[in-house]
Amino acid sequence: METALSSEAREETSPLGSMNKLTDPTFKLEIREKCGENVMSCYQCGECTAGCPAAFSMDIAPNQVMRMAQLGFRDEVLSSSAIWLCAGCETCATRCPRGVALSKVMDACRQISVDSGKAAKEANVLKFHDQFLREVKRFGRVHEITLMGMYKMRSRDFFSDVLSGIQMFLKGKLGLIPSFVKGRGEVRGLFKK
Repeated sequence: METALSSEAREETSPLGSMNKLTDPTFKLEIREKCGENVMSCYQCGECTAGCPAAFSMDIAPNQVMRMAQLGFRDEVLSSSAIWLCAGCETCATRCPRGVALSKVMDACRQISVDSGKAAKEANVLKFHDQFLREVKRFGRVHEITLMGMYKMRSRDFFSDVLSGIQMFLKGKLGLIPSFVKGRGEVRGLFKK
């Protein structure tokens, strides 16, 4: 004889937790306003997750982030490490049969998280994110040595990547002098919006 699971047992077994939690029906609209992507276009085929090079390290799979955004699970999405671990490589957008750029959704969620004062789950990831954006604003692109130098100073993690940095420099992968893009003023203008 089978018995129905209690609501507490269902909560523990559901990957999305309790459906009785308060959800925010405006969350998907806020994402669309930030990045222009309609999360409701996603029909959960899983192509984004299958191709994502960072999915293995995320606490919530990329397609689950989309589903949770559709359902209005704002707090769960904004407190997940997945939005911070997205590399923005656009593999998801390339593979998506609906043309949804999940990397834009992830970036919008990061911005919403920062704007709402939520701390990033991963250690120092917000410091890296902030420094990355500062570099783009300053140079119009990322200057790797400046990015990592400033990040290391802000995170107080001075020596963890020293050997890799030296090897990259010796192989000519890192330039000492930053290059500037032509439309730096236009790039700075994007940050004012």
